Amino acid sequence: MQLYPLIRPFAFTLDAERAHRATILGLKLLPKRRPPAFAPSLTTSIAGLGFPSAVGLAAGFDKDAEVAEAMLGLGFGFVEVGTITPRPQSGNPKPRLFRLKPDRAVINRMGFNNRGQDDALERLRKRDRSRGVVGANIGANKDSGDRIRDYVEGVVRMAPVADYLTVNISSPNTPGLRNLQAGGELVELLAAVKEARGESGPSVFLKVAPDLESGDHERILRAAIDSGIDALIVANTTVSRPPLKSQSANEAGGLSGAPLKPLALAQLRAFRSVSGGAISLIAAGGIASADDAWERIRAGASLVQLYSAMVYEGPGLARRIAEGLAERLTSEGYSSISELVGQGAR
Repeated sequence: MQLYPLIRPFAFTLDAERAHRATILGLKLLPKRRPPAFAPSLTTSIAGLGFPSAVGLAAGFDKDAEVAEAMLGLGFGFVEVGTITPRPQSGNPKPRLFRLKPDRAVINRMGFNNRGQDDALERLRKRDRSRGVVGANIGANKDSGDRIRDYVEGVVRMAPVADYLTVNISSPNTPGLRNLQAGGELVELLAAVKEARGESGPSVFLKVAPDLESGDHERILRAAIDSGIDALIVANTTVSRPPLKSQSANEAGGLSGAPLKPLALAQLRAFRSVSGGAISLIAAGGIASADDAWERIRAGASLVQLYSAMVYEGPGLARRIAEGLAERLTSEGYSSISELVGQGAR
């Protein structure tokens, strides 16, 4: 029995950020449990890491690495914590998180609110690494005088406790951050990240924005490959506004959820087209069902991530998507999810 449909009306009586915090506190109280046994067909590997399921938790939900093991126990094949900055920061003024219920969407302008790397490191050091893959999403402090140095610090400090690192330069809620996606600055940033990781460091992913123009895909791809980036996460929230029904549609911030789906899918296809499979792709944005995940994998994604859909579907969504993928793989004659990757792009 799914309990979330019974809980959701009560959760929705709280403002979105308070409800999220209550969810984190509730998850911390749950007894620890081992991750579920996934169908063997869902097992996949990228960047030297093995994933029991291709369905993961996107950054933004567990900002301070408080419930990574709980989320693995609920059926996520991997969990990405953060975004974590070198120093604690409170983020942008409240209110800054909005449900768009008629659109099954969310707008946020959180601003990398987190308790800093020292706080997260303590918990990540203590986690049971046998329970599953946990990545750390790293960012720069809003008031940093040298953002590249902040990312280097993130790599150095989080590398010992994370299975992979994600360089997040695509949040729209830190002024000027997306400028790091520009040509020269991106090359400089990724070169510094590569040097900081060294030869024995964990895999590094790069999370990009969906608001890209012609030529951006080739430039980002070349910089990523030249710098040894292991995968691209496509994509973060959008500052664009497709037609929306909610009264909160004009709130400033990044839009996620169902309305992001067409744009995120288009950008995934664009990166697959220019890369030809030369770099692994991870899909995020508007994924709410096994059919959505199937479509992204066929378009070229090796893994998928979700977050906003959980607001409406509950934390059991990841396991339901994984089960749906396994059933469809069997029915369509695939023995492994890796066989499906990019089939729609060929």
